Amino acid sequence: MSLNLEQKKAVVAEVSAAISGAEAAIIAEYRGLTVAQMTTLRAQARAAGVYIRVVKNSLVRRVVAGSSFACLDGHLKGPLTFAASSDPVAVAKVLSEFARANDKLVIKVGAMDGVLMTGEQVQALAMLPSREVLLAMLMRTMQAPATRFVQTLNEVPARFVRTLAAIRDKAQG
Repeated sequence: MSLNLEQKKAVVAEVSAAISGAEAAIIAEYRGLTVAQMTTLRAQARAAGVYIRVVKNSLVRRVVAGSSFACLDGHLKGPLTFAASSDPVAVAKVLSEFARANDKLVIKVGAMDGVLMTGEQVQALAMLPSREVLLAMLMRTMQAPATRFVQTLNEVPARFVRTLAAIRDKAQG
């Protein structure tokens, strides 16, 4: 189905708005996927906060021109789906997990901070823990020295109390 000029402008505006706050974008070939499979992919993406859409390559070229995703321009060939998110790991995980279950979805390339990523690099990105897990790990690492310091400070009076209790028990016995 062909789009008229107004519809094309609306699609470009929608995709531009979606990638304006995105940290990463990935393009994947969906040749051979059924409508039901694409619907499942869209639902998984929506649940993870990932924008995903099948857009004409010529319109994606207009959207990415002048953005940090301009490096994707040379790879826009064939039937592609465009995915973007403010969480780079989330977009990579959604597409990688779906591609693992459905071999028809092939991750072509991705872009993050103006750098082009290969499909293998996108797969590696998907293996990283999510942003929330990474923040929790960082907080645990930052709290560890303070926790050990407090335990060490607490040990001096605790040892003194245990020593007094042992002297008291020995004197009573």
